[in-house]
Amino acid sequence: MTGCILAGGQSKRMGFNKAFILNGGQTIISRTVGIFKDTFDTVFIAADDILTYAPLGVRVVSDVHKGAAALGGIYTALFHSAHPFTFVVACDMPFLDVSSIKKILNAADGRHDAFVPFINGRLHPLHALYSKRCMKTAEEEILAGRLKVTDFIEKIRVKKLTIADFGDSPISASVENVNTPPELASVIPNYEKKG
Repeated sequence: MTGCILAGGQSKRMGFNKAFILNGGQTIISRTVGIFKDTFDTVFIAADDILTYAPLGVRVVSDVHKGAAALGGIYTALFHSAHPFTFVVACDMPFLDVSSIKKILNAADGRHDAFVPFINGRLHPLHALYSKRCMKTAEEEILAGRLKVTDFIEKIRVKKLTIADFGDSPISASVENVNTPPELASVIPNYEKKG
């Protein structure tokens, strides 16, 4: 199975690259790469700034459809994946949890195209497993200029995984991401910026 880390966002609300936030001496994205290397057969990063992420030691691919936001990242992940299923995660999740990821992988079946956590009242499509069968719908949405991932999710066969599906795995922490400096300070009080 393939794991893809999406690192194509602009981090406008944060004001600096969220992937390189230091937490306990390790950047969020380097921690994610380590988890993925231990979990998946193939790992790569989807990001337009290839040179920024090259030192992380995994393949970096640029977006197939430029300017297509997170949905473009999902499409790019599936386009470059060598496997029928690809686990896609954002680069700004400081508490990504292996056991939560494995619960999603184990939920995979032939009846659904995507397996997406529905936690704390909302979907988390950037911490989810997608089949290559999603590519056609994703590309249709992108070419039509409809870039909302939640709208795309409603057009595919999705299995929404609730808190009950995760047992004692800390899924609420695993799906948590950071978008603004106040959010970051509340989640990682002693964070640092790399460089």
